[in-house]
Amino acid sequence: MALGPLLAEVVVTFVLAACLLFRYGNWFKHHVIVTASVLVAWYFSFLIIFVLPLDVSSTVYRQCMQSLNATSEQAAVTNGSDGRSCQVPWSYVPDEVFPDLWRVVYWTSQCLTWLILPLMQSYTKAGDFSVKGKLRSALIDNAIYYSTYLFICCVLFVYIILKPGLDVDGGKLKAIASSASNTWGLFLLVLLLGHALVEVPRSLWRASSYNYSLNKAYFRTAKLSSERSEAEEAVDDVLEHLQSVTLSIGPGHYLHRHLETIMQKIPADIRDRMGRRPLADGSVPDEPTEKSLVRLHKQVKKALQMQHRTEAQWVILMDEVIALEDASRFFSNHNRPNAWWPPSQYWYFRGKEYLLKTAAVCAGTLSAAIIWSELTFFVKDPVLSIFARIVNLAKSNYDYFTIELISTLVIAYLCFCAYSTVFKVRVLNFYYLAGHHGTDEYSLIFSGMMLCRLTPPMCLNFLGLIHMDSHVIKTHILETHYTQVMGHMDVIGIISDGFNIYFPTVLLLLSAATYFSLGSRLLSALGFHQFIGGEDDMTADLIDEGRDLVKREKRRRQRSEETSTRRRDFHERFGTSLGIRRMRNDDRGW
Repeated sequence: MALGPLLAEVVVTFVLAACLLFRYGNWFKHHVIVTASVLVAWYFSFLIIFVLPLDVSSTVYRQCMQSLNATSEQAAVTNGSDGRSCQVPWSYVPDEVFPDLWRVVYWTSQCLTWLILPLMQSYTKAGDFSVKGKLRSALIDNAIYYSTYLFICCVLFVYIILKPGLDVDGGKLKAIASSASNTWGLFLLVLLLGHALVEVPRSLWRASSYNYSLNKAYFRTAKLSSERSEAEEAVDDVLEHLQSVTLSIGPGHYLHRHLETIMQKIPADIRDRMGRRPLADGSVPDEPTEKSLVRLHKQVKKALQMQHRTEAQWVILMDEVIALEDASRFFSNHNRPNAWWPPSQYWYFRGKEYLLKTAAVCAGTLSAAIIWSELTFFVKDPVLSIFARIVNLAKSNYDYFTIELISTLVIAYLCFCAYSTVFKVRVLNFYYLAGHHGTDEYSLIFSGMMLCRLTPPMCLNFLGLIHMDSHVIKTHILETHYTQVMGHMDVIGIISDGFNIYFPTVLLLLSAATYFSLGSRLLSALGFHQFIGGEDDMTADLIDEGRDLVKREKRRRQRSEETSTRRRDFHERFGTSLGIRRMRNDDRGW
């Protein structure tokens, strides 16, 4: 069979991963090893999402051929005949292709997420001034991380040795490794989906209300302003320390080259601000050492990263708030197109409202189907999983396109819910994906780690939803090559019997808690104010504060635009030198 569909998906997936990385990363600024590693992590994770449906449809065809051969052999014994035939999928892939593909993709992803990317993440934030020193700091930083997993591996290995009737070989050890990784991923996946399967449809529906979205944006503005101020204070503290160190390290000092390395990390405008600020009275710097400079270098990296994150979030949020203000003002003053509100603009906002409501209804329906299927996918007779029934119906009609479509849709929706929730969790707010090349290396590496850790167990969970995992439905069937490569989670009884089958039922409890906003209410009661929608005093105060901050930001942008316009006019009228001299005099008040 031709490999056209598979090759097309492989190429398109690579282009998609490369384009997304180009949008969020900075190929010209970030280290080439970081860019390449994140690209491979994103690409292989996306490849699992888009290629697994082809494996599912090919497996359905192989199951049909296996059943047909068994029926033919039985008919030959009874001197009968069977006129049935199996229709070959339009995207059928030969049996020898998928095993090699999945081995490369899966084990490369596992090496990246558990070994390479954690070390690389610690390497990027290390403050040492040499490659050897950064590697040493990265290993020390991951010592507790690796020690924990090593302890767990030792406990599992002792359990396997002491368990009677269980022989250990290379294949079993690989299955145990994949089981441990998938168990961790499924545990995190259930926590994320329990929140996202309710929050994603609700957020889409609420986003269709411009007044609600505007009030929430004001609330976020007030909270982000506080984080922005804290980030600026952290930068000022680090700069003050750095300024005192520069007094002790002159051009001929043996640590001067390390100081220059730190100074190169600081943007030019911040360096100029540091040069103009006076040194604090009575500050007597200690004698600097290489160790103290390493610590200072690490503090500078962290402070600048936090400032960069908050500034990127601030610019994006201000653009969003200004657009929401325009939409809210239009809808509050006009209900239909008129001379002051052109039809194109009216139907843009109105069409966006209808589109968001439609997307919310579709997402809510899909979330309800996923929750129900997660609760019932281990029930074989009768088949209660909605997606298993759809796949079985399409299987009986040889409708391979529907099988691939529903597989891609469900997997993509699960991935969107899980990945979008990761970067919305307040504890993980240190990581942020910003467009226009605004994401730092640390956040890109973290995103690659999460993709590699969540995608394999998520896809294995999906195969359980459609009853294509024999150890879920407790019936021997011909399985996908993906399942054969990953192995089953029944090597260790405590994992397979309790965790990986019945733990998804926790989705119901987490989804109910999210629906009633129990987590947000608890955080608000503890002092971490959340926007629940109620107009309590604290929420109202934060909304008013955010509205004032937006007004101030709009005035600042207007002044900046006017200044740029004046400079451009002087340049056009009087020439470069005279215009610059006149503007400098204006800035000095002459």
